[in-house]
Amino acid sequence: MKKKKILLIITGSIAAYKSLYLIRILQDAGFDLNCIITKSAEKFITSLTVSSLLGNKVYNDLFSLDDETEMGHIKLAKEHDLIIVAPASANFISKISHGLADDLASSVMLATKLPTFIFPAMNSSMLNNFFTKNNFMRLKQAGIKVFGTESGELACGDVGLGRMKEPEEILKISKEFFLNENNIFKGVSALITAGPTQESIDPVRFLSNYSSGKQGYALAEQLADMGANVCLVSGPTKINKPKNVKNFIKVKTADEMFEKCLKNIPKDLFISVAAVSDWKIKNYSKNKIKKKNTKISFQLTENRDILKFISTHNKRPKLVVGFAAETNEIEKNAKLKLKRKKCDLIVANNVASSENIMGGDMNSAHIYSNSNLVAKYQSMKKVDLSKKLLTEIIHPLLHKKIGENTL
Repeated sequence: MKKKKILLIITGSIAAYKSLYLIRILQDAGFDLNCIITKSAEKFITSLTVSSLLGNKVYNDLFSLDDETEMGHIKLAKEHDLIIVAPASANFISKISHGLADDLASSVMLATKLPTFIFPAMNSSMLNNFFTKNNFMRLKQAGIKVFGTESGELACGDVGLGRMKEPEEILKISKEFFLNENNIFKGVSALITAGPTQESIDPVRFLSNYSSGKQGYALAEQLADMGANVCLVSGPTKINKPKNVKNFIKVKTADEMFEKCLKNIPKDLFISVAAVSDWKIKNYSKNKIKKKNTKISFQLTENRDILKFISTHNKRPKLVVGFAAETNEIEKNAKLKLKRKKCDLIVANNVASSENIMGGDMNSAHIYSNSNLVAKYQSMKKVDLSKKLLTEIIHPLLHKKIGENTL
């Protein structure tokens, strides 16, 4: 089994000496460790000591040419499974809660989307300060896990809260995180739509599109694997029912999909992946239209907008995600759809590209929220894109909206 990679950030606190023991027991537990040490932390322990324990390089300089070439701050922010800040000083907590990036450690924090655990260490008066409490709140709102401190004798001689959790407890928390990482959506109820819809013209013909349902099915299956209770409403596809999806509903038309979605809210999360037909035939022919009718015209009527309806419903899910299949002006059209549909996120892709996105196994995406580009993913397998969307984008946002006690 591949080793889990942890990035340990040590900041300037008297508790920094405990990080040396933490390094030892994390490595003994089988974790692959990299370490950043701040300039203020070096007032308490040395990089040489940390490097000797690690058995590899310690990173401490944002402007080091060698470090940036070997393992720059962007790589450090991406190429791990978990970030632990222990000890986290009041100063460092204040910096990262306000988006400052004036050294390597804070720059990594600003660049990362990885799960992050903060273990504070400071005097009780600093811990209970109005600004510190606000900083904790800001970090929690950003999806960063801030752990409480222990009570005991502090470095200044005072007795009270402010002691960093003991290394053994941090190890235990880390182990539990990796045991439960596949259940990050446990307790979450989710509704997903997938595939095309078909609008009948006559008994043998219909209006539809090239959607295969692969992206929606991949999202549903992975959400279920991550612990969510998933309801998948699918148009006509050639794909087998995703495993672990307990509520699987097959429909044909946009009207049927609309009604089934309406019956299955409220939910915590709604992901509208289906390529729903915008129009249907107004006058369906009960008999097959014969070829002899050389000039045929059809009157269309607009289907109800599922995404917009659920986004504005009084039972609106806490997080609503839409997909936008575009052929030109991707950013402009995605932002317009985000505003028009009143959803939280739009995942836009260019279906006119050579990737054969509709019907194929590959996909790329631009994700927008509040009219801002929040992420861009190059071409990858749809199952891989699903995992990235769920773990890097959707989970942190849902975590923020529902609250950390639920997730």
